[in-house]
Amino acid sequence: MLKIGIVTISDRASAGIYEDKSGKEIEKFLKENIENEFEIIYKLIPDEFEEIVNTLEELIKQKCSLILTTGGTGPALRDVTPEATKKVIEKELSGFGELMRMHSLKYTPTAILSRATAGVVKNSFILNLPGSPKAIKENLEAVWPAIPYTIDLIGGDYIKSKNAFRPKKN
Repeated sequence: MLKIGIVTISDRASAGIYEDKSGKEIEKFLKENIENEFEIIYKLIPDEFEEIVNTLEELIKQKCSLILTTGGTGPALRDVTPEATKKVIEKELSGFGELMRMHSLKYTPTAILSRATAGVVKNSFILNLPGSPKAIKENLEAVWPAIPYTIDLIGGDYIKSKNAFRPKKN
């Protein structure tokens, strides 16, 4: 069965100061866009570099084909998600971050502050998303068509989605 990791990276949400709405927004998007059965493995952790690295590595070992992180992509001192992701991945796919920034600039001039990235390791695709639920939806809508095919190319589990782009076979 398709496994998907959702990692919310937030000091305040992980301390119980407020509810994690970002992780729920990712889950909602996935349920609306994936047609086959899937299992979500959810993690809520603070903005700690080693904890992010360890969590990503754990989800890779659990054979998550898709790992979506939310939070920690800005320029603040505690924002270290892209650095932790880069430590784990084997190949960076910078086009995902570039498209998300370009798309988000339609809505907010501060989108340029995002350092979100994406990459692959073994059969897992990791994508950093912003922490705002509104921005999560906007960004996933922009990049989602390429995600299932990316996972096909790395040998991950098949994602059936009417919004996926897959090249036609000749």
